[in-house]
Formats: sequence, C-alpha cells, structure tokens
Amino acid sequence: MSEIPAKATESEDPSDGAMNQAAEAAAAGDAMWQSSPPGSIYDYIRVASFSISPGGLVDQWSLRAEQLFGIPAARAVGMDPIEAFIDPDLRERGQRKMAEILDGREWTGVVPFRMPDKPDGGRGEEGLAEVYVMPTRTAEGDKAAVCIVVDVRTLRSIETDLAASQAIFGQSPFGFLLIDTDLRVRRANERFASTFGGTPDDHRGRGVHDYLPRGEAERVAATLRRVLETGQSITDMHVTGHLPGSEERRHWSVNLYRVHSGSGRPIGIAWLGTDITSRRAAAREAAAARRNLALLNEAGARIGNSLDLETTARELLDVVVPGFCDLATVDLYQGLLTGDETPPGLTDGSAELRRVAFASAVSGAPFAGSGEPVEVGAVHHFPFNSPCADALRTARPRAVPPEEGGLVQSTLAVPMVAHDTVVGLAQFARAKGSEPFGDRDRDLAVELAARAAVCIDNARLYRREHERALILQRSLLPPGDPEASGLDIACRYLPGNAATEVGGDWFDVIELPGHRTALVVGDVMGRGLRAAVAMGELRTAVRTLALLDLEPAEVLSALDEIARGLGTPGGVQQATRTARQPRDADLSEVYLATCVYAVYDSVTRRCTFANAGHLPPVLVEPGEPALMLDVPPGMPLGVGGEPFEEVEVELPEGALLALYTDGLVESRDHPLDEGLQAFVGALTDPSRPLEDVCDHVLNTLDTHHGEDDIALLMARVQGLPAESVGDWTLPREPRSVGRAREYARGQLLSWDLEPLVDTTELLVSELATNALRYGEGEIRLRLLLDRTLVCEVWDSGLVQPRRRRARDTDEGGRGLQLVGLLSAAWGSRRTPRGKTVWFELPLPGGEAGLTDPAEALLSLF
Repeated sequence: MSEIPAKATESEDPSDGAMNQAAEAAAAGDAMWQSSPPGSIYDYIRVASFSISPGGLVDQWSLRAEQLFGIPAARAVGMDPIEAFIDPDLRERGQRKMAEILDGREWTGVVPFRMPDKPDGGRGEEGLAEVYVMPTRTAEGDKAAVCIVVDVRTLRSIETDLAASQAIFGQSPFGFLLIDTDLRVRRANERFASTFGGTPDDHRGRGVHDYLPRGEAERVAATLRRVLETGQSITDMHVTGHLPGSEERRHWSVNLYRVHSGSGRPIGIAWLGTDITSRRAAAREAAAARRNLALLNEAGARIGNSLDLETTARELLDVVVPGFCDLATVDLYQGLLTGDETPPGLTDGSAELRRVAFASAVSGAPFAGSGEPVEVGAVHHFPFNSPCADALRTARPRAVPPEEGGLVQSTLAVPMVAHDTVVGLAQFARAKGSEPFGDRDRDLAVELAARAAVCIDNARLYRREHERALILQRSLLPPGDPEASGLDIACRYLPGNAATEVGGDWFDVIELPGHRTALVVGDVMGRGLRAAVAMGELRTAVRTLALLDLEPAEVLSALDEIARGLGTPGGVQQATRTARQPRDADLSEVYLATCVYAVYDSVTRRCTFANAGHLPPVLVEPGEPALMLDVPPGMPLGVGGEPFEEVEVELPEGALLALYTDGLVESRDHPLDEGLQAFVGALTDPSRPLEDVCDHVLNTLDTHHGEDDIALLMARVQGLPAESVGDWTLPREPRSVGRAREYARGQLLSWDLEPLVDTTELLVSELATNALRYGEGEIRLRLLLDRTLVCEVWDSGLVQPRRRRARDTDEGGRGLQLVGLLSAAWGSRRTPRGKTVWFELPLPGGEAGLTDPAEALLSLF
C-alpha cells in the first residue's frame, strides 16, 4: 500500500476538528483507492480527492490529485483552488460557488481546469473535471469542504470503450468466452450460447470438460494453463468435439490470449472460436482433389514404361499402394497372357484369369477380395454371382462386401477396360481404420485402371507383333550350323528382348560356285515388323544377286537400288523407279541399311570385301593381335548415287575373320570407339574352337543385350589343300578335248573317285568342246575336291552359254542338257578375262545318287 502523504501544514489550533476529519476522510479515500482490488473501476478512471479549509484554501492533497493535476502536495496545500485551477473568466463565479459551499451547500458540476504552466514555458494542460463538493465541519465546528474530482474525458472514454466492448462481445459472429484464472467461464456471448444451447448466463462457471471429449478437453485445458502462465497467445488451435445431442463431429479454430487488469495483473483468458467444420470439409475435398491429381500424374509417369504385361500391372500397384489404398491385386485374362489374338472381353465373367500382381501396405493374411486367397501366378476364375464376375461381365466397378473378421473394410473391384475391351480386373482395398471408398475414389480407381489397361493392351499388341517379327526374323536367318568350303563357321544372333522392338539385323553364309563362299552381315535401320520384313527382302535379294555370281561391289549397287524401293507402295518392284528419283527427293519412305559383303575363295584364300556404311570386319592372323580391316566404309544402302569400292585381302591359313552388327559394340553407356576396341581386345586367342570364341566375346563385352539386336559371324580360314586341286591349261586345238578327259580321269583316280570317272569324262568333254567351239583363247580345266566335286572350264570368251532344247532332227545342241541331267548343279559366271562354266557332282556315298550316263543320253532322244 502506498504511503498516504502527510499534511503539508499542521493546524496549530487543536480545536480544528472538522478539518482533521475531512483530512482523515480524504486519506481514508486514498487508502481505499490504494487497496482496491485489481480490476476495479478505479484502475481505469482518473479520480482524485482533496479538502478545503474554512478559509477556502487547500489543506489536504491526495496522491491521485497529484497524478491528475500534476501538482505535488507540498505545492498544492495552501493554494486557492479557484485561483489555481479555474479559468480567469470563471473565477468570479467560482468564488461565489465556493462561498455557498462553505456556507453548507453541496455542489456538483463540471468545471474546466488548467494545469500549471510547464517549467519550459509551455502552457499547462487543459481539462474538464466533474467535481463533487461535500460541506463538512472541523472539530471546532468551522465550515470546510471535501472535494472529489473525476476527469470527465477519461470517464467518457471509458463509457465509450465499455459500450464498444459490449457491442463487440455481444454482437460478434464468433464464439466469445472470458475464462477466469480457475479455467471457468466467467462470461459467454450470444453466439457461443446459440451454438451450445441456453443463454449466456447458463454457461457461467462451466469448464472445457463440459464441452469436449475427455482427451480433447485435457489437451485444451493444458493449453489454457500454459497461456495463463506464460502470456503467450495461441492462434488457430484446432479443437474437435460434438454439439449437444448430436454425434456430428465439429471442428473449431480457437484463438487464445491472456487478459490483464488496468494494473497489469492477469485476470483470465479470452477465447475466440470459429466453426471451421465446413471449411475443413472443403479443405479435405480440395486436398483430395490435389492428391488425386498428383496420383494421376504419377500414374501417367510410372505406368506403361515397360512393354511387359506383368511389369505394367506391378507399376499400377506401385502407384496406388499406399497412396490410394492399403492392398491391391491385378488379374489378367489367361488368354491374353498366352498370346490369343483377342482377349475374352465382355464375357460372363467366369473366364480364367491369372493373378499377375499383388501389393500390400499392411501385415496380415493374403488379400482374398472375392473368394479364397489367390497367390501371384495362380490361374483362377470368379464365381458367376460374385461382385468381381459382375464387374467383368458389365465392365462397371463394383463394391465387394468385406469378410467378417477380416482386415479389410472396403474393397472396389474395377474392370480394366482398354478400347472397349475388358482385359482384366483390379481390386483396391482399404484396411480397417482407413476411410472407406467414396464416389470420388471410385472415379479415380476407374481412371487408374483404365490407364493401366491401355498400357497392358498396348503391351499385348506389341508382344504379338514382336513375336511375329521375331519368328519372321529367325525364319530368314541361316540354319544354326552353316557350312562353307574352306571355312569353319560359327555365328550368334541375339534378338532384342521384350522391352525393345525387333531390329533388322541379319547375317548369311552363301555357297558360291568354285568352292567360294559369300559372307554377309547387315542391319536395317529401324525396328519392328516393318524393319524385319525389309531385312527379309534385302536378304533374299542378296542371295539372288550372289547366285548371279556378281562382284561384291556390283551386289551392293544392286542392293542400294532395291533398298530405295522398299518404302514405296510397289516394294521391290519400284526399286528401279525409285533409283531414278533425283538425289534431293524425299527419303522419308526410304529404308536405310548397312551391309558388308565378302566373297572368299577357298582355293586362293583370297577374300574380296565391299562395304555399305557398315562397321569394318576384324581380322586375327595367327600370332598377331586383332585388327580392323581398312575397308572403305561406303554409303548405307538406300542413299543411292554413290559407287562402292572393293578391297581384296589374302587370308593366311588359320586366320580368324569376324563380321558383326553395331548391337555388339554400341551402347548408351559408352562411345562406339570404346566398344570397338573392347571387341578387338576380346579376340585374344583365335586358336580356340570358334564356338568358344563366340561365347567368350559375348561374355566379355558389355553388350547390354536387349538394347539392340546382335549378329556375330566368325569364320576361320581353312584353305583348300593343294592336293585337292587339279589345274591345267590347254591350247585352243581339237586334241585338247581328249587331253582334258585324260587329265580328269587321272585326277579322279588319284582321289579314289572311280565311280565318278565316266560321268566326269563325259561332262568335261562337253564343256571343253563348247569352249573350243564357241569360246576364245586358251582352255583351262580345274577340278576341286571338297564336300563335292567341282569341275570348271575357263576360256576368254564373254558370251555366256545358253541352254536350249534340241529338236529330234538336230545333230547337236544337247550338251548343256546332258550337263544338267548328270550334274547336281551347273552354271557359268564371268571372270575378269572371260567366263567359267562349271558343274558339280556329289561324292560317292552321299545322299544324292549318281545318274547313269547311258540313261541320260537315251533320255535326250
């Protein structure tokens, strides 16, 4: 309690009792003010008291008077209040009023006042005071007065603020509570009462446990205590409860702040609450929409990255679990997986399905859905009357009733529909404790299943095309163990896997007359069935051109024209027309291909190469490191207009020749040069069996099998031994025919081929006679023994022999007919200096039998 100021002057007359009583009353009033409880009206209004002596001067001055007027007691005691505080114009009237008061009259009025001028010369503050003057008497009976002064402006401000506070508190659209320090409601507004029932007075004295569930009430009470203790405000605290008599869950946003009295002492907590139930519902809807949109975006990014049916189904479950549901399965029609042309589609729902994917975010028994649990990979079908069968039958989603006592509370069976065809069924389930599926969830499930279904159907169509292309591609490749004269052959072909399309890689081994062999490796640029078909056409064209015994460069030139015609509606038939197009014509429909074509002669061990934009062959000579042959690369087939060059290389005995496609050495993970060097480095031991060499290369190189097709053709040189070759040059004279027969007979007898002597003599005689009659220059006879017997007659004439059918009356013209009847094969080819006519006979003991010469002669007549 503040000390009450002592009187500035003390009366020397002890009989002055009235003045003492007034002073004591003023002091008592000041003491009451000092001891007034926090939060009383005196904390907020400016009120003071002082007393006036019988002489009209101030004789007591309270502390509140010091604060109100800014004049200390030492200065105020003994002052004339009229002279000190009243405006000069009103002093005369004030003197009259003071006389009346001292005469025993009470007076109440509003008096303007002015505080003393400031020490710095500034004019004192002016105010308006409501004064209540109460006459009194001193102990001696003299008339005196006690004055109570209230600052009118402060009082009016308080009245205005109080009225505004009452309006705000009462008219607020928010629930407003004033909670005291015991956490009890001291006051509630109409809005709060209208929400929770009753009148505002009915809520007085209640606590948070009267409004909220126990757990929530404990949390809120702890928060209220923390606000009361720390003074820290709480903004947007979410509170959940139920309205009286309702099970509907409501949500409020509550702001809390501590309330203080005028002296600064905490007196309670203000509670401002807003019902945000609808806002929370809208926010949940918006959040659900955003979540669903994000889920659809994720589905678009993650589903369909693979062209594998099972992988696509697993990608769907990776998206939905746990973001959309807790458990999920995917079943696809068994016919779809086994490669049927068309899936079952809208059937009665009882067709066989295979479970291809399952995902779960909860632990427990396998998800059964409708019926008994099904393991991944198992083939099953749904009962006709089940919701799943109905979903398959109608192509509409169905809700599956939960199993009693199971871990699932809500399940959706959603048909997977692509292009108006049902390809399978997806089941999405939520475990107990999760929110059941709603209409929005159903729509989202249908959209997710449809996206996955389209990807699965695309994968099905791709798989079908891929398998057809692969069948076509493999049917066009040579058999697994091709044979060639003077060469040991090994080959590998690795098609792209299901994740990549079939390419146009091919290789071929073509036997040519004279125990020569054409080795071919090519690659049609592009993928898919069309590339495989183009590859087949080019391979067929290569074989046809090879049998014409054209030079390698001529073969590639013809192939170039054919490749330019593959993209036209007329196909190969349009090749010539396409070749005549200008060089700047549109090449969008032109198939491009690379190819290397080599012809190996087993007699001379010489190999002639021509290249059309393909990777260079690799040669490994015995005892030497592998190297890439310097073969002019040329332009790819289909570009047109550029000539192809040839390179002839003599291959030593035991040398290893490797032809390959870019899938072996090219990858996204390393440059082509690095792959080529790795391939060359892998050919370290060419003496090993060729099959082992092929396996070593594929195992050593980082082939990334599946990125592209891989074709590898390896050949080891095994030249025809000198003792297997008979070669004679004869002058151009009639007796050379007889000598040719003698040389042939002697050579065959030395080879122990006596059964072939008669036939060989007859055919050699015919070819030598034709060379003598129709050819030019010297006659050359060559016999070659390998897996068959080949006889060649060379001359310098350019005119090719032509087989014709002789009439019965003709004396000649039956020689080539006889050759065709007695030999396994025959033909002619151009040479740099003329032509060669040849025939081939199978060796005795082979599957092909020999034709008797006498019977052949008789058949001609």
